[in-house]
Amino acid sequence: MSWAALIVALVAIERGVELVHARRNTRRLFARGAIERGSGHYPLIVALHAVWLLSILVFAPRGATPVWFWLGVFLMLQVGRFWVITTLGPYWTTRVIVPQDAPLIRSGPYRFLNHPNYVVVIGEIAVLPLVFGEWRVALVFSVLNLALLAWRIRIENAALAERRTRHCSPSPPFGEPRSGGEGLRPRD
Repeated sequence: MSWAALIVALVAIERGVELVHARRNTRRLFARGAIERGSGHYPLIVALHAVWLLSILVFAPRGATPVWFWLGVFLMLQVGRFWVITTLGPYWTTRVIVPQDAPLIRSGPYRFLNHPNYVVVIGEIAVLPLVFGEWRVALVFSVLNLALLAWRIRIENAALAERRTRHCSPSPPFGEPRSGGEGLRPRD
């Protein structure tokens, strides 16, 4: 098995486990009255990530050895991903889910950034192809990812503003309420 196949397989397994966890959280949130916003963009995000991983496999040079620096950066991004997921706990999903009664989370990475998971995802999309010297894959998917994230962040910020207005809660000290990783989490 090539390095590219091994690393992509491990990332795919990680994402699969995350999807199972996200679906479980989504079902629980829906059972408590949460609603989804902007579901139309979600299949595009799933497709982008699947094709991104596939492209790394297709375009990785045969027998390519990883660039260890970039692999190290990618592993650090996984620490950031884990921090986001654990901070949001039962509110972390891969969709924009708006809970009715959950607290707005302002701890963990949300103390520093409005959308820390998206920062991680931007880094991952750019860095993983660089592990195998695939700068073109990094560039193409970074541009596509930024376009989808701009759409998603608008949806998420609108949902947060609606929620803030509905609950008359004050904004955090540094602007908009902070939102969750890949979707709206009530930690905002």
